[in-house]
Amino acid sequence: MAVGTDVSGKVNLTNCDREPIHSIPKSQAHGVILICNKINFKVIQCSANVQDILNVELHNILSQPLSVVLPSEIVEKLKKNISEENVLLPEEISLYGHRFFMIPHLSGDHLVLDIEPYGDSIDPVLFQDQLTKILNEIDKTNSIEEMCEQAVSLVKYLFGYDRVMMYQFDEDWNGEVVAEVREQELESWLGLHYPATDIPKPAREIFLKQGVRIIADVNYKASEIQPAISPLTNKPLDISKSELRGVSPIHIEYLKNMKVGASLTAAIILNGKLWGLLACHHYSPKFVNYHQRQSCKFLTQVFSNKLALKTSNTFLRNITKSEEIRKELVSYMTANSDFIEAITANTSRFTDIVDCEGGAIYSNGKLCLVGKTPGEHEIFSLIFDFLSGKKERLFQTKNLSRHYAPAKEFVERASGLLSVRIGEEREEFLLWFRPQTSSTVNWGGNPEKKGVFKDGIEYLSPRKSFERWTEKVSGVAGKWEKYDIEAAIALQDSITHVLVKKQKETIEELNKNLSEANQELKTFSYSVSHDLRGPLRGIEGFASILSEDYALKLDDFGKNALDTILKSVERMDVLIEDILSYSKVGQMQMAKRKFSLKEMVEEIKLEKKSENRFPHAEISVGRNLPIIDADKRMISQLINNLIDNALKYSSEKEKPLIEIDSMAGDLETVYFVKDNGIGFDPSQADKVFEVFSRLAGDKYTGSGVGLAIAKRVVEKHKGRIWVESKPGGGTTFFFTITEE
Repeated sequence: MAVGTDVSGKVNLTNCDREPIHSIPKSQAHGVILICNKINFKVIQCSANVQDILNVELHNILSQPLSVVLPSEIVEKLKKNISEENVLLPEEISLYGHRFFMIPHLSGDHLVLDIEPYGDSIDPVLFQDQLTKILNEIDKTNSIEEMCEQAVSLVKYLFGYDRVMMYQFDEDWNGEVVAEVREQELESWLGLHYPATDIPKPAREIFLKQGVRIIADVNYKASEIQPAISPLTNKPLDISKSELRGVSPIHIEYLKNMKVGASLTAAIILNGKLWGLLACHHYSPKFVNYHQRQSCKFLTQVFSNKLALKTSNTFLRNITKSEEIRKELVSYMTANSDFIEAITANTSRFTDIVDCEGGAIYSNGKLCLVGKTPGEHEIFSLIFDFLSGKKERLFQTKNLSRHYAPAKEFVERASGLLSVRIGEEREEFLLWFRPQTSSTVNWGGNPEKKGVFKDGIEYLSPRKSFERWTEKVSGVAGKWEKYDIEAAIALQDSITHVLVKKQKETIEELNKNLSEANQELKTFSYSVSHDLRGPLRGIEGFASILSEDYALKLDDFGKNALDTILKSVERMDVLIEDILSYSKVGQMQMAKRKFSLKEMVEEIKLEKKSENRFPHAEISVGRNLPIIDADKRMISQLINNLIDNALKYSSEKEKPLIEIDSMAGDLETVYFVKDNGIGFDPSQADKVFEVFSRLAGDKYTGSGVGLAIAKRVVEKHKGRIWVESKPGGGTTFFFTITEE
C-alpha cells in the first residue's frame, strides 16, 4: 500500500498503512482511560464511560487533581515513582467496593492510566504445572512446527478461547496459519494464507512494542476520550501502549465479518523482529484480565526464546557445513590453475555450498553450468541485460520473473536466483538457481483488497468472505535464508582472493600494494575476517547458549569456565578488529583537505571525557595547533591512538596529565603528545611501533596494534614518528606530516 491520506481523513486503499491506530481517542467499553499531566497530576482527559465504570461524572474530574478518583496513597506512589524515574507497575486498587487493575505508563508529558476490572486469574499452581509441562515438551520437539502446535494447545487449555492459531509472517508480511487448535464444530483454517494488508504496518509496529492485545467484545460501543485532543500539546495523544486503546473500525469490521466476538493477540518476536502472532478467537464476548494477559505474554516470550535457539542452531549448523565445503573449494582452487574447473569438477562443488538445483559461473569470457539451469543463451542474457547493470555485488530473489521478465520462460529451472559478482573490473558472476516450488496457495478468502467508490476515491472495505480461496502461483521458489547468503558472500571473497593471486593484471596491482603492505600481514585480513571470525562466532554462539540455557546446571567451575570463554572471545574480537584496522590503513586512499587540527583535538578531548574511563586525567590542548592539509580520518585515528596510549599508561598517576601541542621549525612543524605516565627504557623505543609489541606486559590491556597504526598513518603522510621516554618519567610521541 502506498503511504498517504486523503483530505477527508478516511482510510482508503492508498493510505491504509497510515491509519493512526496509535492515537485513536477512544476506549474499549470494559475499562476507563484516564490521562493526567505528569507534572501537576491534574486530570486533563478521560474516557466518557468513567461514570459507568467508576461511578464518577466526567465533568467532576476534568481539570481536578488525580486524588479525586484514586486513593491518595496510590497517587503519592505514582508521584514518587515518576520523580525517581522508576518503572511504573500495575496496581490492584479498590474503588467503590469493586476491585480494579490500574495500569500506568507515560506518553511524553502525559501519565496514562488504564483502569479495568480485576477479573479472574489463572490458578498459579495450575499455571506453574502447565508451564513446566510445555517447556519440557517444547525442549523435546524436533521442529518449529511441533513447537507451534504445543504452544497453541497450551494457550487454548489455559485461556479457553474457541480457536487458537499460530500465524507466521513471510518476508513480504503475508501470513500463514501454521498451527491451530479449535472447537470441533469450527472449520479449520490451518494452512490458510492471509495478505499483508490484513495486518498493516501500523498494527505490526504496535504488536512489536505492546506484545499482547485484547478485544473483549468486538461489538462493544467505543467510549470517546474527552477532550479528544491533548490540552498539553494540542495534538492527538499517542496511546499505543494503552491496554484499553480503542480498536480501528476497519479491524472491528474485519472481525465481525469473520463472526468473531472477542480476540487476544500476542506477538512472537525473533531477533528483534516480528516473526508471527499467537491469535486467539472467541465467538462471543470474552474478557481476560491483566494477569492472564501477562501470563500469555510470558508464554510467547518463552516460545520466542526457544524459537531463537532453534533458528540459531539451524544457522550455525548450516554455516558450519558451508564453511567446510568452502575450505575444500579454496584448497582445490589453490592447487588448480583453472579456478572454474577447481570448483565444478571435484567431489565438492560450489553448488553444494547452498541448497539449490544448479548453478553457473561466468568468468573471463567462459561460462560453466552445473546441475539444473537455464540454457547458455538465457544465462548470457540474464548476466548482460540484467545483473551487469546492478551496482550491488549480491542479488537474490525467490521470484526472478518479477524483476526480469524473460525469466518467465525458465521458471521450472530458475525461479529463485542468488548471484554474486566475483570480478572487480570485468563482468564475472557466480549464480545459484532454484526452481519454482508450490503451484497453489490457499488463502483465507480472496486476498485482493477491494473497496467502495465515493467521489472518485476507493475506500477500504474489509473482506466479507474468508472461505478457502485457491490461487495458482508460478515462478516462485523457496526463499534464500541468511545462511545461504552468508555462504555465498564467503565463497565470493575466497574466489576473489584466489583470483587476485592468480590473474596477471590483479597480481600486478597486488604486488604494487604489497610493497607497502608487507608489514600489514599481507593477506591476513582475509584470514582474520573469515578463518578466524567464523569459528569465533561459533564459540561465542554456543558459549552464550550454554550460559543462557544451562547455567543453572553447572557448578561454579563450569560457570567460571564459560565466563572465561566469553571474555576470551571478546578480547580476541578486539584483537581481530585492531588487526583489520591496521591492514585497512595501508589500503585506504588518501583524501587530503584542510582542517583545524586544534578543533579536531578539542572534539577528541570532549569524547574522551564523555567516556569517563579516566575521570582524573587532564588533557591540555595547545593554543597554536595549526590548520593542516591532510587526510582527516587518518589523522583523527592517529591522535586518538596516541591519546588512548597516554591515558592508559598514566592512569595510575594521582593527577594524569596529557599535553597535545606543536613546535614550528624552519623546515617542518613537529607535533607531540606527552604524558606523565610510567615511561619505558629508551633502548626499546623502536620496538613500540611494531605490531603486537607491548613493553608493559599484561598489566595494561591492549592488543599492541595501536602504535603500529599510528606509525602507518604518519608514513602514509610521508612523515616521521619517534618517541622519547624514561622509566617513571613519562613519554612523549613526536610526529611530522608532509603537506604538499
